[in-house]
Amino acid sequence: MSNTKKIAVVGATGRLGRHVVDVLTEQGHEVVAFSRKNGVDIETGAGLVEALDGVEVVIDASSTPSPDKDIATEFFRAAAKNLHEAGQKAGVERLVVVSIIGIDGSVAGYNAAKLAHEAALLEGPLPVQILRAAQFHELVEVMTQWGTQGEVAYLPNMRTQLVAARTVAEALVELAVNPAPESTDGPFPEVAGPQPETMAGAAATLAARVGHPAQIQESSDSANPDREQFENGGLLPGAHAKLAGPSFAEWVEANYAAAN
Repeated sequence: MSNTKKIAVVGATGRLGRHVVDVLTEQGHEVVAFSRKNGVDIETGAGLVEALDGVEVVIDASSTPSPDKDIATEFFRAAAKNLHEAGQKAGVERLVVVSIIGIDGSVAGYNAAKLAHEAALLEGPLPVQILRAAQFHELVEVMTQWGTQGEVAYLPNMRTQLVAARTVAEALVELAVNPAPESTDGPFPEVAGPQPETMAGAAATLAARVGHPAQIQESSDSANPDREQFENGGLLPGAHAKLAGPSFAEWVEANYAAAN
């Protein structure tokens, strides 16, 4: 393959990063896959300059397990600063980073932290391409587990357009391997699934497949300052978004064994 690149993947063992590594490898690119597990820490910067030696493009698919706004913001700001500094020293051409559709105006939790992440990235010296994605198919099981009390799972009232992490990985790789656009004016590119859904409806689809929990109940959190954004379509993709399957129902059928 004559147009192969040396591309680093940050958060390479995570929910999204592992798919990014797979897509790059399938296309024949040289992949530098790193995470804290192999001694490279983007929050502290440890090992980062050495890991980026000879790398042309960095795809940042990293995340933090904490939904707390302050903790997550601290992580993302440090990561952005360190990737810019180490990348500049190592001769990296640009950064390609995943974010979340519809987070403009977010003031709470993880979404607000990702908004701060975007701002920190755009302040750095290296060119940055940000891809905003809808909530992942994989998030539904996690949110169901978080909300389960006995035989009932309480899911937030949330309208979204769920997308497979693999589909997001393919979109990130497409940005990374193609030439950077001459202008980054206009809205961030977006990728989402083929159809709008509710988080509770998706959880019910998953529960019907695996046989638990027995009941899914949608709930509205009056204490969430971003509640209107969640409930009234603020997280749905724009008209310019790339829409790609599989649908959540198709993905569940392919990835979960049916309950006996």
